[in-house]
Amino acid sequence: MGGKKQEKKSFRSKIAAVKRYLPLYFMMLPAMAYLLINNYLPMSGLVLAFKKYRARDGIWGSEWVGFKNFSFLLKNKELPILFRNTIGYNICFIIVNMVLGVILAILITEIRNQKFRKFAQSSILFPFVVSIIIVSYMVRGFLDPEAGLMNHILEAMGRDPVSWYDVSKYWPGILIFVNTWKSVGYGCILYISAILGIDASLFESASLDGANKFQKIWYITLPFLKPTVITVALLSIGKIFNSDFGLFYQVPQGSGLITNVTQTIDTFVYKALTTHSDIGMSAAASFFQSVIGFLLVMIFNAITNKISKENALF
Repeated sequence: MGGKKQEKKSFRSKIAAVKRYLPLYFMMLPAMAYLLINNYLPMSGLVLAFKKYRARDGIWGSEWVGFKNFSFLLKNKELPILFRNTIGYNICFIIVNMVLGVILAILITEIRNQKFRKFAQSSILFPFVVSIIIVSYMVRGFLDPEAGLMNHILEAMGRDPVSWYDVSKYWPGILIFVNTWKSVGYGCILYISAILGIDASLFESASLDGANKFQKIWYITLPFLKPTVITVALLSIGKIFNSDFGLFYQVPQGSGLITNVTQTIDTFVYKALTTHSDIGMSAAASFFQSVIGFLLVMIFNAITNKISKENALF
């Protein structure tokens, strides 16, 4: 009898918990629906990577070709350049955005005026929500060979104007700068949230012990930022074989003279898709990128697990 009463009590407590959190479950439904429709249902299309897709036959009726679609990318003579650009830029983006994001987050949280702090937070995040198409026109306004601001500045300094869209050596710096300006705000907001979550008594205790501002940052702020930094880094590493298509396609304005430093796997596949209309080839490239990204996340998470188990994702 006692066991049955205990089971009924446990069941009632579970029902009460469900009723208590029911509003939160309803709030979660739109996000779950988005993930299901946008992230999980399209996974059935992965089969296209192994088929010669024909619209009249449909996905399931198209001819199975195995790994033939992957040979388009893996046997391409431009593959070393594509890998160099895709991975190299992403490594630079991760390092620059992480370091600059942490520095800006610390500086913003040191602002005592609440209104100015909110303004700084909004300003740093604003570029993140700006369309990359608008950004490409802004860059064009600076770099246009005839009417661009940069050439006007060079002429005022007595130097010859530069045809920016024809000279590849400037573009690694340009792309890193544009990506940093547009993306650093997102990580910065995450770091600010982590800093604001630190117990204020720790800083007060450090002040009583005679610690200066730099020592507080080094021994309190940065250690508490460590889990957030590791999480952001691991998520970024998962996308290291993917590139920001808008950044590498829209910003260079499709200039063919600088493709050796602006073409990545994504832009190459897009151009090949528009030329050959081979959907299976495009699906194979995306599948390849996803698999490599997954493996990298698993490897780096395992390394993190060995070094600092409490900061690993799983």
